[in-house]
Amino acid sequence: MAVETALAGLPRVVDLLAARAEEHDRDATFPYQGIEAVHEAGLLTLTVSRTYGGPGGTLSDTVRLLSRLGRGDASVAVVTAFTLLRHAEQARRADWPAAGYRRLLTESRRGPALVNTLRAEPGPGTGGLPETVARRDGDGWLLTGRKTYCTGAEALAWMAVTARTDEEEPRIGTFLVRGESEGLEIDPTWDQLGLRASASHDVVLDRVRVPADLALGLGTREPRGGTESGAGSVPAAELSRAWHDLALSAVAIGVARAAESWLVRFLNQRTPANLTEPLGTLPRYRCALGEIEAQLIGAEELVAGLAPRVDRGEPDAVARTGPAHLLATRAATAAVQQAVALTGNPGLSRRHPLERYLRDVLSSRVHLASDETVLEAAGRSALERGARP
Repeated sequence: MAVETALAGLPRVVDLLAARAEEHDRDATFPYQGIEAVHEAGLLTLTVSRTYGGPGGTLSDTVRLLSRLGRGDASVAVVTAFTLLRHAEQARRADWPAAGYRRLLTESRRGPALVNTLRAEPGPGTGGLPETVARRDGDGWLLTGRKTYCTGAEALAWMAVTARTDEEEPRIGTFLVRGESEGLEIDPTWDQLGLRASASHDVVLDRVRVPADLALGLGTREPRGGTESGAGSVPAAELSRAWHDLALSAVAIGVARAAESWLVRFLNQRTPANLTEPLGTLPRYRCALGEIEAQLIGAEELVAGLAPRVDRGEPDAVARTGPAHLLATRAATAAVQQAVALTGNPGLSRRHPLERYLRDVLSSRVHLASDETVLEAAGRSALERGARP
């Protein structure tokens, strides 16, 4: 299926997601039907390389897709994002073994085959090493540990688990684990303010067996990929981060656009008792709406402008995606907060979706590095540029 053909089905998918988003948010239930709709439209495998018979979707395509899905259901958009990022990684680096990736693609033709990389852990780690341990067992490995904030946990077909070996000189690698593996348990810990349907639970591994050929990139202290080159002269790890930054930025922008659309309807329909015309006729409200629109235009242009440059492997563009993620998330959050402030009590009512949009956009910060980390890196880069002759 061609990229444009797949994207043409987006309006229907977004409407389906929006119709059930409130229910899944309220009950914190995983949106299986929404993921199925994304799959049936051919969108869940948009970034599968043409080498593997896929559409070969770019980061620019991914940004377009996720910003639209974010308007329907932010949780579905986030779950979709991580699967798209994994396929895009395979397109760039082909780090999964051929047989394993073929199996994933076969499953993807039969139904939604979600995949995510599990890195976060509850503890501080041991000297920078993961707490999750892989122990040799015959011709394979046994994984034991706990991973946290695993988006889509209960529905993942595959989990790429970062772990260290128990050898005298520990090695770090990524171990490919089937979602239904014996010894794997989902601990339903996710009970957050927003993105409540994303099922970002803990995954507990108790001697989960992984064949030797599904243990990837075993190095001495760092997982493989930190120094490999991606497109052009950009290291693979930086290119992966750039995709992550812009993909998750697009989701946040989509949520803010949904909030703006609801606000527009509210302002066109709401006529207080002391007025004869809707609120949208008042200059004060039009100016405030214009401020929201300007913020979102800026965020969209920033992300949409960087994405094709990242696709071309431009180092300068890749280096700017961290600050872009921060700025886009700030703009999206400010836009939704302003929409809530303009509407007062109705905006905070559970009868309307605006308060859900606010919770979702606030929770989108979990996918963003801390402000201090992003800004310190940007400041260091500026100082280095200034020191050059």
